[in-house]
This record gives sequence, structure tokens and C-alpha cells, in this order.
Amino acid sequence: MRVKNLFFDRPAVQRAIDPARRRALSKAGAFVRQRAKTSMRKRRGTSRPGQPPFAHEGSLRRMVLFGYDPRTESVVVGPVGFRRGNAPSVLEFGGRTTVVRRRGSKRTTQAVRIAARPYMRPALEKEAPNLPKVWRNSVRGG
Repeated sequence: MRVKNLFFDRPAVQRAIDPARRRALSKAGAFVRQRAKTSMRKRRGTSRPGQPPFAHEGSLRRMVLFGYDPRTESVVVGPVGFRRGNAPSVLEFGGRTTVVRRRGSKRTTQAVRIAARPYMRPALEKEAPNLPKVWRNSVRGG
């Protein structure tokens, strides 16, 4: 299934959930997404372990999206669209990956261990106190 089909402005999602719940979930997803994106500062070099990764060119920031998960009836926020590699997961949780380095026409690959640089969990934790406000007045008596 394509991720775009799960965006909150799609007719299938709008039919699946009531308007008040859709608004609340969409706002919650947008707040967490924005917090994650702004935590990745645009800088050169490498961030310290335990801190959000630096955004060199911005591809990780652009790929943080949110959508509706019909199976769990909730909102899912996180990076999507990386066809090759596991960079978002390795940055969030740490682990091993292969890095390709280029010098002129010469390419070398090297297996490296990367310490965790979480950006999604801290975003959720920082927005958690504000999430109940999103649901305020979304349920009304009949």
C-alpha cells in the first residue's frame, strides 16, 4: 500500500473515521512531525550520540511524514521513502550499517557502527503534554 493513500486528506481515510477524531489525530501527527523535523538542526559534522542527527542536506527532514493507520485506528509518524539503506532506523536506535565513501571517481564501502541519535521518540515525549489539548472538545454529547 502506498503511504500517500493514508494521508488525512484522502477520501478513504475521511470515510473511515469521524471528522472530530480525524482532526485530532491529524493535529497530533502534525505536532509530533514538526517537533521531529525542527530537532534536526542544519549543521556540518556529526551530532553527538544521544542528540538528534544533523540535517546536512535535509532529506531525512523532508521524509518525516504522518498518516492514518486503519489497522490500529491511530496516527503513525516517522520517516518514509528511503528505498535503499536503513539510515532512519540506525540513527534512531543505533546499530551497524554500510557507508559508501567517494573520493573523486573512487568508491569504497565500509561497515560502521553508529550510536543512537534519536529524533522521533524525543519528539513524541516533548509533545505528549500537549496531546490531550488536541482532543479537547472533539467528543460531544448527542
